[in-house]
Amino acid sequence: MSKLDLTRDFVPVRIAVLTVSDTRTLSDDKSGDLLATKISEAGHVLVRREITQDEVPKITQKLKDNIQDPDTDVVISTGGTGLTGRDVTPEAFRSIFDKEIEGFGEMFRFLSFQKIGTSTLQSRAVAGVAGGTYLFALPGSPSACRDAWDGLLVHQLDYRHRPCNFVEIIPRLLEAGVSGR
Repeated sequence: MSKLDLTRDFVPVRIAVLTVSDTRTLSDDKSGDLLATKISEAGHVLVRREITQDEVPKITQKLKDNIQDPDTDVVISTGGTGLTGRDVTPEAFRSIFDKEIEGFGEMFRFLSFQKIGTSTLQSRAVAGVAGGTYLFALPGSPSACRDAWDGLLVHQLDYRHRPCNFVEIIPRLLEAGVSGR
């Protein structure tokens, strides 16, 4: 069973938050606010918070900018994961993944199913790695962001989490054969 190994020191991760929306601003972005608060409360570093429109080229450019920034370990986006024509976040993310973390979307929908039942079928939350940076695409509702953070990310982004976590393998994400570099 998973647990915290308190003999290990906490290692803060540098995280960017990207809200994907045609209508949100920083002043009314409740999901972005929630993620920024959760990140800080957990002891991590919020390196950037941005909003971009629901357009694949704009989303991918923001992701590439963050990937190229050596001060960013993780990008968490919120919004654009639904089924409407404007919801293109998963397509943008998948276009730049070196590797997809399939289990993230599966586990997110499992947790979500326990709260909203079959409505979770409409979520296309995804995660992956690109250029040594973790990328997580969450739905746009504060409730979904809370579920993803509290149920998955707070654990996997904590170096003390055992038996394994995302943080301890950050130095190995760019090994030959992993990302093709």
